Amino acid sequence: MTIDIQDLASEELATKDWAARFSTRMAGIRASEIRELLKLLEQPDILSFAGGIPDPALFPARAIRAAYAEILADGAQAAQALQYTVSEGHGPLRRWIAERMTRDGMPCEPENVLLTAGSQQALDLLGKLFLDPGATVIVARPTYLGALQAFNAYQPAYLDLPEGALDGDAAARAAVGACAPRLGYFVPDFANPTGVSLTLAQREALLDLAEAGDFPLVEDGAYRELRFGGEAIPSLLALDIARNGSIEAARTLFCGTLSKTLSPALRIGWICGPKAVIEKLVLLKQGGDLHVSTINQMVAHRVVSEGYDQHLGRLRAAYGGQARAMLAALQQHMPAGVSWISPEGGMFVWLTLPAGLDGKDLLARALTDIRVAFVPGAPFFAEAPAANTLRLSYSLLPPDQIEEGVRRLAGLIANG
Repeated sequence: MTIDIQDLASEELATKDWAARFSTRMAGIRASEIRELLKLLEQPDILSFAGGIPDPALFPARAIRAAYAEILADGAQAAQALQYTVSEGHGPLRRWIAERMTRDGMPCEPENVLLTAGSQQALDLLGKLFLDPGATVIVARPTYLGALQAFNAYQPAYLDLPEGALDGDAAARAAVGACAPRLGYFVPDFANPTGVSLTLAQREALLDLAEAGDFPLVEDGAYRELRFGGEAIPSLLALDIARNGSIEAARTLFCGTLSKTLSPALRIGWICGPKAVIEKLVLLKQGGDLHVSTINQMVAHRVVSEGYDQHLGRLRAAYGGQARAMLAALQQHMPAGVSWISPEGGMFVWLTLPAGLDGKDLLARALTDIRVAFVPGAPFFAEAPAANTLRLSYSLLPPDQIEEGVRRLAGLIANG
C-alpha cells in the first residue's frame, strides 16, 4: 500500500481549526453591515436608503468610455497605460490634484500627493503608519464605519470626542488630553453618517486640540465637493497651513477621492500631506499593491481635465433636490419624537428615534413589512452605541420614491 504524504497533509489542513491560526488582530474585524445591505439593491421592490453610493445615472460614462478608447487607440499611450507605474501615482493626475487643492486654499505640490485605491485604502495606509496596538484614536460620535474597520486591523483604542470639546468645555478638552491620542479622524464636511459639518470655530478648536496633544489629524474630504447649500468653510488642512505657514509644517493629512464625484469603480483616492509622511506612505503602498491601476489613473486624468466643475454642478443640483425631497417628506410624515439633521451637502440624513426603539430591530421589520432599507446607527459608534439612531441616504432614489419610502418608514415608527 502506497501512502501519499501530500494527500495526507492536504486532508489534515482541510480539517484544521483555521480560527486558531488567525492573527490576534482578526478578533476586531467584523463584516460591514452596510456592505451586506448593498445586496438588497438587487431586489427591485426594495426602496433603499441604505447604501451611501453615487447615483449611476450621474456617472460621466460617455467621457470615461471615450477616454479609454483614445488611450488604447494610441500605441505609445496604450503601452504606458497597460504597464506598471510608480507607486506615487500618475504624474499628470497628481499635478491636477495639487493644483485643485491649492485653489481650495491648500497650497501643495505633486510631491505632497499619493494616489491610493480609493480613500478607503488611504485610511488603511494611515492606520498602518501611525497605529500600534492600544494606541488611542479620537473620533467623532458617531463616525464613518469604514474608518473604524480600516483602523481596527491595527488594534487601537478609541475615544469618542467628548460633547463640548469643540465648544469651549474645559473638562471635555481635558479628557482628550488625558488619553494622549495617537491620531484624530474626522469628516468636517457633510459627515458620513450624520451629514453634519463642523463650523469654522469648531475646526479651529479641533486644530487647537491636536496641537495641544501633539497628534496628527486625518481629514476625510470624501463629500467636500458635494455642497449644495450654505457657504463653503475652509478645510482643516487649509486652516492648518494658514496657521503654520506651509503644508510641510502642518499636522493635517487630507484624504480625497473621485469615487463620490466621478466613479467608484476607477478606485482613485489620494492622501495629501507633508512630504516626510508621503514618503513613508509610498513605501507602505509599494508593499501593498504597488500602485493604482495605471490605465484608470490616466482615464481619470483625462475626464477631470475637461468640464469637471460643470459635472460637479450637475451632481450638486441632483443631490440637493433629493435631499430637499427627503427633508420635506420627513417633515410631513414623521411622528412626534423623531428628530433629524438637515445637511447642506453630501448624501445622508441622520435620524434619532424615540427612546426605546432600536434601529436594528426596526430594520428587520422594515425589510419584511414595508420593503424599505436603511442603515441602523449603532455600528457607527466607536464607543457606547446609540441604538435609537439610523442613517438614511437620498443619493439613489428619485424624489417620488424618497417620499414613498419615508412615508412607509414613518408609519412603521409610529406603530412602535
